[in-house]
Amino acid sequence: MIDVTLIRQNPVHVRQALAKRAVHVDLDEFLRLDDDYRQVRAEMERLRGERKRISGEIAKRQRVGEGVASLHGEASAVGEQLTAVEARLIELEQARRAFLDPLPNLPDADVLAGGKENNEVIREAGQRPEFGFTPRDHVELARTLGLVDYERGTKLGGSGFWIYRGDGALLEWALLNHFLEAHVRDGYEFVLPPHILTFAAGYTAGQFPKFADEVFALEQGEHGPERFLLPTAETALVNLHRDETLPESDLPRKYVAYTPCYRKEAGGYRTAERGTLRGHQFNKVELFQFTRPDASDAAHEELLGRAEDLVKVLGLHYRITRLAAGDTSAAMAKTYDVEVWLPSIEAYVEVSSVSNARDYQARRGNIRCRPQQGKSTFVHTLNGSGLATSRLVPALLEQHQRADGTVEVPDVLHKWIPSGVLTAPPSA
Repeated sequence: MIDVTLIRQNPVHVRQALAKRAVHVDLDEFLRLDDDYRQVRAEMERLRGERKRISGEIAKRQRVGEGVASLHGEASAVGEQLTAVEARLIELEQARRAFLDPLPNLPDADVLAGGKENNEVIREAGQRPEFGFTPRDHVELARTLGLVDYERGTKLGGSGFWIYRGDGALLEWALLNHFLEAHVRDGYEFVLPPHILTFAAGYTAGQFPKFADEVFALEQGEHGPERFLLPTAETALVNLHRDETLPESDLPRKYVAYTPCYRKEAGGYRTAERGTLRGHQFNKVELFQFTRPDASDAAHEELLGRAEDLVKVLGLHYRITRLAAGDTSAAMAKTYDVEVWLPSIEAYVEVSSVSNARDYQARRGNIRCRPQQGKSTFVHTLNGSGLATSRLVPALLEQHQRADGTVEVPDVLHKWIPSGVLTAPPSA
């Protein structure tokens, strides 16, 4: 959540930053509410001090045999006032949280205002493929090569599901293995988290309460899904150190996880949505870091470099885009997308989002770091897809297809697909 002290000290900055996302709220209303909260909290502390003083005076008088009846009356009156003040403080705290919880993170200063129309292409890399033949799209290639069974996927799970089969399943698993090996080799701890999470996990990640209807809820609670299927491993990983204070010397903490991701997204009939490009379940390797605040910019660049290197060694043409404020996830201050070229739609599709949440998630999850000297502070959290496969596979098929209808497998995957080429299976 947004730092309350920042709202108090610089509401103009907060208004301007939120306006970049087209979010307009009455911060004056919050400041009045916050002022009431602070006054009531001060009154609560005063009454607690008074109660402590009276208790001490009662004990003192009892030791010397003096009467305490009048003090018991005072204590009772203070107790009644304190009960009322504590109840009022709870009401005000709930009202403050109700105001703050839906607010998105403040975008960084170099993030442009507006929606996706203002996304900035930072650079392109690799050669855009040119074909001396009529290229096929990824759906046709996957069907003719027996890689993906769309029809039976729909039969099993309904619209938005598919089944990888044969070399398609091997290709999917090869990619996941390659990504995991690369990240573990470079110092990331491998984690296999639960696929079912609690409301607290969704709240810390910034998914709840505002976006509660976007997940597959298994059990509903008073404030939203009490348990739900994780939409991304980030939602689990950010909660690993919820309500913990980490020694600053232990940072950064670097994690990598593999999970399926469960999303309320449906495929369509347009080529831009068909196949595995958009669905309810897909596989992803996710990177996550907990860092010191002064190290998060460098960590962001490192995560981006890792995602970019993975695409590069697969021999794909891609570009890096910095998202505008309105296209950046609500919990993030800055996001870079790694986007691969898909010839059939003559457009780029995102295969990795690399984001810095600053201290937004850490405040929601109470995740701090403790320096050797001085006061503790909130950590910064960062995440990056490393990578998602449901869009990567279509790009591999289309960019590496050959005139005879086969598809060349990148060298780094030959360990798992020794033939080095995807061909049509023998007819039954």
